[in-house]
Amino acid sequence: MRIAVCIKQVPVANAMVFDAESRTLKREGVPLEVNSFDLRAVAKAVEMKRSHGGEVVVVTMGPPQARSALEHCLAMGADRALHLCDRAFAGSDTLATAQALALALRREKFYLVFCGKHSTDAETSQVGPELAELLDIPQVTAVQGFTVFGRTLAARRETETGYEIVETTLPALLTASEDLAPERFPTREDREQAKSRPIQTLTATELSPDSFLFGKAGSPTEVAGLQAVPVNREGRTLPPESAEQFIRETVETIRERRIPPAPEASAPPPRAPGRAVWVVAEHREGKLRPVSLELLGKAADLADKAGGEVAALLLGHRLEKHVPALAAHGADHILTADHPDLEPYTTEAHAAVLAEAIRTRRPRSVLLPSTLQGRDLAPRVAARLGLGLTGDCVDLDINGEGRLVQHKPAFGGNVVAPILSRTSPEMATVRPGMLRARPPDSRRTAPAEPLPVHLPPARVRVALQSRQAGGDIADLESAPIVVGVGMGIGGPENLAPIRRLAELLQAPLAATRDITDAGWLPRHHQVGLTGRAIAPRLYIAIGIRGAMEHMVGVRRAGTIIAINKDPRAPIFPNSDLGIAGDWEQVVPRLTRELAQMKEAAQAMAR
Repeated sequence: MRIAVCIKQVPVANAMVFDAESRTLKREGVPLEVNSFDLRAVAKAVEMKRSHGGEVVVVTMGPPQARSALEHCLAMGADRALHLCDRAFAGSDTLATAQALALALRREKFYLVFCGKHSTDAETSQVGPELAELLDIPQVTAVQGFTVFGRTLAARRETETGYEIVETTLPALLTASEDLAPERFPTREDREQAKSRPIQTLTATELSPDSFLFGKAGSPTEVAGLQAVPVNREGRTLPPESAEQFIRETVETIRERRIPPAPEASAPPPRAPGRAVWVVAEHREGKLRPVSLELLGKAADLADKAGGEVAALLLGHRLEKHVPALAAHGADHILTADHPDLEPYTTEAHAAVLAEAIRTRRPRSVLLPSTLQGRDLAPRVAARLGLGLTGDCVDLDINGEGRLVQHKPAFGGNVVAPILSRTSPEMATVRPGMLRARPPDSRRTAPAEPLPVHLPPARVRVALQSRQAGGDIADLESAPIVVGVGMGIGGPENLAPIRRLAELLQAPLAATRDITDAGWLPRHHQVGLTGRAIAPRLYIAIGIRGAMEHMVGVRRAGTIIAINKDPRAPIFPNSDLGIAGDWEQVVPRLTRELAQMKEAAQAMAR
């Protein structure tokens, strides 16, 4: 079995410096490393080769210095490497990158192709699904483990509430989650042995005589500049003896940060006819996800500026019950693709319906949630239609030329790049929690129109879906208050009093990577560079040291309150209010104060 692993060399995120004057990132002297998810894929591929035989080929596209990344992977046990190296590749976006990788991989026959779940610099999750589409092979993203039976593969795929088991035929493309394989570091002997393994360099002309496939010419998106993201925290830390003051200020902050019920909205004026802004509305377990309503609010803002209507797309089965809520939150028109084979979600079935709808109806823009499902679906559709896609946006706007400006964070959220599409319709995925849903207007109605459903033969089948205890990541993404826990709490047995506080606040739990690595909380609670990015109005960090890898996941939090007994912990200068005290003393007192406040409010209501 021949296995290809596509890797990327990325800058170390905490070493990047933004030059506000030149509006560029300073790269000189910044250390580089192989993307962490890609390393998991290499480790798994090498493990498979040792168990079943075959060959592992690592592939990268990059400048001459990217050769060191290939050498590292060869030292991990890969057999040979392909280096796509040519000035013609410079400026490639994700689709142009996938196009070059696809041309290289088509030169040989691979039964498995690996990519990382996403890269830690751009965080798009796009190259893998786009590459799968260009190679015309099935994909399974966010894979935690798998087994191969002849020409069939059964994979455990991460979901936002647990996991699912999916079966697919080979060849196939998999993207590696953090759980796919343990980290492995080559020894000196490994590095010496790797020196004899070949690295073949491929230029653009060796891949195709058409130079317009690569680089800026082949990229359907363009970066309009970079903007620094200033995060100014108060950094006020109280000593242990000021616990009463800390609790008093924290309670007051909680009062302020709670979001009151939205008032009933007045009916907006009818929108002028024109090309529609589409929102692909995501739903699960019979409920619309909050991010779908957030996207409708932004779509309405865009349509008000540029003209045209707002259309919501529903794909799945038994969809009628969602129509009133979509209309109330801003949809002027609702398109439904209702078919039993669209439930549960599979990439190829949903991509076939969505791509055909876009091709025939030509909307102005198509917006999807940047969830695991949205990140899986949107790149496949974009590659099929040759469209530019900006992933993981934090905001959208219309510029003076009437073009959609897609604000995308990078390098752990240190900068935001405004992205423009050169193709139409424009496509973007947007992070949950970044936008505000409009207040619902129960008087609004919208016509629902069925879409034709023509499904390809199924190459991927969902065999099992499992929901793990411990909450829904959708709650974590949209909650106004989140409680985070780190290793400073001591052990999993100490989660109980923190859960009581979180339940009182109706707040989900977030965790550092160390917590999920230790198995104290499920992986879908992980927030940070290799986990989720969240933007609550209030983040309460308990026993969290404050390493950069975690803090980049909460950069967009409104207020951060920290409890840590180490007064030198880096969490404090990155917080608004903190106490250098023992959480086991502070948290129960805070919980009692909040419980008394809740009881008093309930008594007054009676």
